[in-house]
Amino acid sequence: MYNTGDKNIGSTSLFEKYFIIFIISFLASASGFEFEDSLSKIRTYANVSTQEEAVKDLIHRAIGERSNEFNVRVNPNILQEGHIDVFKIYKSENDSIVEIEGSSGVAVSWGFHHYLKYFCNCHISWDDDQLNFPPVLPPANVHIVANDRFRYYQNVCTPSYSFVWWDWKQWERHIDWMALNGINLALAFNGQEAIWQKVYLRLNMTIGEIDEHFTGPAFFSWGRMGNIRGWGGPLSDIWHAHSLALQLLILTRMRSLGIVPVLPAFSGHVPRAFKRLYPDANLTLASKWNGFEDKYCCPYLLSPQEPLFKVVGSLFLEEMIKEFGTNHVYNCDTFNEMTPSSGDLDFLRIVGQSIYKSMTQVDQDAVWMLQSWMFYHENIFWTKCRAEALLTSVPIGKMLVLDLMSELNPQFKRLDSYFGQPFIWCMLHNFGGTLGMHGTAKRVNENVFRDRSAANSSMVGIGLTMEGINQNYVMYDLMMEMGWRAEPSDLTQWFSNYSTRRYGQENANLNVMWQLLKDSVYNYLNKTQVHGYYVVVSHPTLDQTNHVWYNVSDVMVAWDQALLAVDSSPSLAAVRTFRHDLVDLTRQALQLQIDFMYQQVVKAFLQKDESRLNNATSIFLKMMAGLETLLASNKWFLLGPWLESAKLRASSPQEAKQYEYIARNQITLWGPNGEIRDYACKQWAYLMANYYTPRWEYFFKELKSSVVNKTPFNQRNVSAAIFTEIEQPFTFGNELYPTFEIGDSVEISTQLHKKWRFIVQDYGKTFG
Repeated sequence: MYNTGDKNIGSTSLFEKYFIIFIISFLASASGFEFEDSLSKIRTYANVSTQEEAVKDLIHRAIGERSNEFNVRVNPNILQEGHIDVFKIYKSENDSIVEIEGSSGVAVSWGFHHYLKYFCNCHISWDDDQLNFPPVLPPANVHIVANDRFRYYQNVCTPSYSFVWWDWKQWERHIDWMALNGINLALAFNGQEAIWQKVYLRLNMTIGEIDEHFTGPAFFSWGRMGNIRGWGGPLSDIWHAHSLALQLLILTRMRSLGIVPVLPAFSGHVPRAFKRLYPDANLTLASKWNGFEDKYCCPYLLSPQEPLFKVVGSLFLEEMIKEFGTNHVYNCDTFNEMTPSSGDLDFLRIVGQSIYKSMTQVDQDAVWMLQSWMFYHENIFWTKCRAEALLTSVPIGKMLVLDLMSELNPQFKRLDSYFGQPFIWCMLHNFGGTLGMHGTAKRVNENVFRDRSAANSSMVGIGLTMEGINQNYVMYDLMMEMGWRAEPSDLTQWFSNYSTRRYGQENANLNVMWQLLKDSVYNYLNKTQVHGYYVVVSHPTLDQTNHVWYNVSDVMVAWDQALLAVDSSPSLAAVRTFRHDLVDLTRQALQLQIDFMYQQVVKAFLQKDESRLNNATSIFLKMMAGLETLLASNKWFLLGPWLESAKLRASSPQEAKQYEYIARNQITLWGPNGEIRDYACKQWAYLMANYYTPRWEYFFKELKSSVVNKTPFNQRNVSAAIFTEIEQPFTFGNELYPTFEIGDSVEISTQLHKKWRFIVQDYGKTFG
């Protein structure tokens, strides 16, 4: 009954496996059932036939004509107590059709993906897919009961770092991916500025005042959270109309598949114009965020104690539901990276009650979804008693907490499982959509199970809360399996299976490659989050730190193995998933070699060794040139698509110029004056050549001048010059960059391997 299709799920006996599954299923059901009354409205309302048709269409989009070999059935009657999803897969040796039954459209889609992965060795990801189907579909007999009620998706920053310029075609594929991975709860934030404009106009605000408030699209996330205002705006009526239309498409598709969309609620942040409209209202300027100047920072925070708070909150939610409908769950983060004006416990209780009442005045079944980031980010303020005051200000089960970074800094332990409020165990993993191999595979694989079964746990789901996608897909594939697996995986076997699925063939060298990566870059065990601030993409200084927690030689040997793999199996060169990963691995290896050369540059400068400085800087820049050539060979590592997609969303030449500017700014200066410089840096071709390399060239020129002329090196002056001569001009640029691949990734990686693989040893022999 509980055959999963994974032949190496563990070494326990059959009886032990069944017993473990029974206990985990019971705990999951009990946990879900505890909140049944309060969470019961957070579900799909699409009828069975709608969900079945949606899944059939998804399967056809995924595999084309072979979709006729699958028969699907949505059967809500098999849903387990506590609203726990179930899927079943059956195909006998003699049948030609695979039968998939599930408790919802999501459950059936999840079952279909399970069959692709574990019976057909296929792979669907954010980047490239591998769908080399066997001629005859293999038999299967699978019955999976989910571990939790929810599989959640998105961070409030993801819409800005990854989705901001997407059209419907990209969204359609991504919603398919959500359903295939069993995700049944996800943010749906498009179009909210259009809703707010309607509300503001009803409150007699002028268009000019509204324009001063809305940020540009690439910075929506932080405008919505009250961190900034106006930066990158204004917004056109055409933008609003397009966003509303796109949101309706997204919501219709999500709901048809059984995915519950999470809509935004009023958090209290309002435009400066509220002071004109309501001079006697209790308004306080939001705290200054990351040094943004007054023109772009500090909207007002309307006190939740103010009667006007409920009025504005109700107006917004009424308009939102009128336009989009509702599934009764709303995200609201009033204090994201901001400290409340008072730590008084009664004040915090009243704040929570007021926020919740602004929802229930419109929707009596409302559930408030809250990110736990503030409890981590402002942990000095959010003492246990203060957190309890806020968290218990609403009925138990009427707040759903996202424990945003459970893999590194879980807050549910410190806060007694959120004092009984249900929470979702989330893997954050990525900040700013940066690139760089890293992950906490061991923690994810073990801690989800441990924390789910802990005494008095109020855990009701798992989730992905990365700030940006299209990086380190292996970690997200692993994390989503925590939603159905009965026990931790044998990671050695899991990574081996992943390799086979991702490339469509077994290869001993690739297996070794993934084992090395598992034990190095994906074995992060510290608690400090990895931001992706690597030397190659950092603003040049003499005090860069090396973000390496593993044996660098493991990555180099993994690179060796990747190239040996394509030597032993030349067909790999045509496999897109392999080409993507070869570029990513080569990028990681070169990044590490550049780290080494940076250390040599600093050493040579401090020793005032002109010859050695010239040599080290020359090698550094040659490596960067090689990295540029490599990245240009794969579409997932190009600057061009990001900029072109921004311009395609524009309705006029002026708007295209505006959108290109903020698209460039987000991934570089992140603010008019580099307020969060390089936070969302990207190791992309053409960004490497036209932004990162010129910065280092200028820096090296000044270092050499200091040594040759025996003059002090002034970091402040150099940084100011880099800003005015390189960084700021790049953001205002309008150069066109390719949106297509140039060069052969395998050939380029091979050449770079020959040239730089042993630079550490070679350099040591030359300079000691």
